[in-house]
Amino acid sequence: QGQLVESGGGLVQAGGSLRLSCASSGRLFGFDDVGWFRQAPGKEREFVAAISWSGRTTYYSDSVKGRFTTTRDNAKNTAYLQMNNLKVEDTALYFCAARPDGDGVTRQALEVFDWYSTWGQGTQVTVSS
Repeated sequence: QGQLVESGGGLVQAGGSLRLSCASSGRLFGFDDVGWFRQAPGKEREFVAAISWSGRTTYYSDSVKGRFTTTRDNAKNTAYLQMNNLKVEDTALYFCAARPDGDGVTRQALEVFDWYSTWGQGTQVTVSS
């Protein structure tokens, strides 16, 4: 099963940037697809971005497309979420999740939190106006 640990959250002004990290241990991270999700107080958890095991394919929600970029360094067992031009509405607890890649994985699957097999504890991102 292994473990995922997010870091890099914090308090930033609107228009600023943060880079989140998702560090993996105890699993074959190089075979994992990785998803990023967030949950704001009083709201449902929502999909933010996903990256395939190779890093060649990425997906983004419409709300972050053009502002957020997900990448990975399999040699470091770490995925990243670069967040630029942050908005107040980006304030949330951000999670990463991982699952070994398999045949026929679809974007629809990658957007579902429960599809993944391992989840981190989350890192808080707060954007002030």
